[in-house]
Amino acid sequence: MTALLQVKDLKKYFPIRGGILNRVVNNVQAVNDVTFDVRKGEVVGLVGESGSGKTTVGRTLLRLEEATSGSVTFGGTEILTLPKEDMRKFRKRMQIIFQDPYASLNPREKIRTVIGHALAQHQIGTPDDREDRIVRLLEQVGLSADYMDRFPHEFSGGQRQRIGIARALAVDPEFVVADEPVSALDVSIQAQVINLLDDLKDALNLTMLFIAHDLAVVEHICDRVIVMYLGRIMEIAPASTLYSAPNHPYTQALLSAIPIPKPGRKRSRVVLKGDIPSPINPPSGCVFRTRCPRAIGDCATIVPALKPVGLDHFSACILTT
Repeated sequence: MTALLQVKDLKKYFPIRGGILNRVVNNVQAVNDVTFDVRKGEVVGLVGESGSGKTTVGRTLLRLEEATSGSVTFGGTEILTLPKEDMRKFRKRMQIIFQDPYASLNPREKIRTVIGHALAQHQIGTPDDREDRIVRLLEQVGLSADYMDRFPHEFSGGQRQRIGIARALAVDPEFVVADEPVSALDVSIQAQVINLLDDLKDALNLTMLFIAHDLAVVEHICDRVIVMYLGRIMEIAPASTLYSAPNHPYTQALLSAIPIPKPGRKRSRVVLKGDIPSPINPPSGCVFRTRCPRAIGDCATIVPALKPVGLDHFSACILTT
C-alpha cells in the first residue's frame, strides 16, 4: 500500500523564555524524533497519555504549529518548507477535526457560514452550488438541512462535532487529522460519532490520523496504532496485533487499564508508578524508564530505536528480542 504521508525525525520544541532580555533558557520537548507513515486509505491511531505529544504531532503535520526540525512529505511534496501562500492552497488536501466542537465553531456565525467559509476560501463552486453542497454535507453527517440557519449554541455536543466533521470534509480532503474527536462527548454519543467516522472512511476512502487517549475507542476504527510517550514513539503495530500481543511494557500497561465489559471477569493490571515526567527535562536514555517495571541499568543511557518484532510491528525497547 502506498504511503500518502511520510514523517521522518519530526521534532517540535516550545522555547521557554526568561530573564531581562527574554532569552530562551530551556525548551519543552513536545515531540522528539518521531518517524512513521500513513498509507493511502488507512486510519492510523495515535495514542498515549495526556502530555505525550499526540496533538502536537497532528498540529505540526498540518503546520498549525511550525516544526523545529524533521521532514513531512505528503503525496511526494515536502510541506514543512512550502511557502505560506502555497501551503494555504495545499490545505485543501489536509483538514482537521478539532477536539472541542464548541470552541472550534464561531458562536456568532450560522452553520451555513461556518461550513461555507472553507468553500469560499478555496473558491469551490458558485454561491448556489455551495448552498447545495452544505445541505449534502449536513445530511451526510446525519443532520437536517433545516439546521443551516442555527447558531452553534443551539446544538448538543454530538451535533456540534458532526458540524465540525462536515466542515472538515467540505473541501474533499485526502487526509484528515481527527484530534480526539470524541473525548469531549458523553459516552453514549461517542459510539455514534465513531460509527459516523467509520462509515465516512469507507464511503469517501478517507485517510486519517485518529488521535486519542482511549485505546478502547481506537480499536474499533483504526487499521494501525502508534503508541507515544513523552514525545517519542514506543510501539507501532496493526490494531489486531497490538491488542492481542503488545510488545512494549508501556503499551501493555495502557491495555491492562481497559475495563472488560463482562461482569466477574478481571484483567491482570499493570500499574505504573508516578506521573509522566516533565517534557522540559525528560529522563535520559529511554524516556519511559522511570516508570517501567522492566527497566535495567542500560535504559538510562541507551535511547532505544524502533526495531521490528513481527510483521509490520515495531517496538522501542532494548529488551525486545
